[in-house]
Amino acid sequence: MRVGLDLGKQFLTPTIPGEVWSSLLVMLIIAILAIIIGIQAHFQDPLKKPKGLLLIAIIGVRFFDGFVEGLIGNRIKGMGGMVMGVATYLFISFIFGLCGLPSPVTYMAIPLSLGMLTFGMIHVTSMKHTKLGYFKRYVDPFPVFLPINLISMWAPLLSLTLRMFGNAVAGFTLMTIISYFIDQLANLIIPIAPINGYNVGSLILNPILTAPFHAYFDLFSGLIQTVVFISLSTIFIGQELPEEIDVKISEKGETI
Repeated sequence: MRVGLDLGKQFLTPTIPGEVWSSLLVMLIIAILAIIIGIQAHFQDPLKKPKGLLLIAIIGVRFFDGFVEGLIGNRIKGMGGMVMGVATYLFISFIFGLCGLPSPVTYMAIPLSLGMLTFGMIHVTSMKHTKLGYFKRYVDPFPVFLPINLISMWAPLLSLTLRMFGNAVAGFTLMTIISYFIDQLANLIIPIAPINGYNVGSLILNPILTAPFHAYFDLFSGLIQTVVFISLSTIFIGQELPEEIDVKISEKGETI
């Protein structure tokens, strides 16, 4: 853990936090994988079974398309692809700390940016499907509720942002405390003089003793937070869609 923190410090610049660089690196990794998968898909023989990254991508696309359809139906084309991209970015960001670099989600601007993405999708979806009726939401049920509605419109953004940021920082803080405790324990069990500023005992014990905690706080918790974020985002966006029965009646040119 100490090595990771030192690497994280070296990854900082006076103007750009290390978490932002980590975020850019995560997006670069995803972009490279997408290019590789795109190339494989282009040259894939349709008569042969796909393998490797292409097979994983196909399974992922089908899973997220089904995930979105199960929550809000298939009334938004391409929604599964967007959810898949966000989920991939989020999960890699949560486990990025295992590489010894700062985790993007522990920097407030990153969860806020993802929350703003959902926030924008909510209102764009509402305007697209309700047209001028979009503005009615601010005066429902009576115009006197305008101030309250203007305040409550920010609830999804705050909920998504603070939930993700709070869980990420809590996990990082607990791992730091556990790592510090193991460092002190290593000094007692393996009293070897530091080499190049690093505690030899800590380098031996830390990876072993912190592995179960990393499995929970980085892998399991990261997976849970990713599922929660994409689920809530999809539901929030789906709430802006008209009821399916209204859509069918509208398509027939009838009125309710």
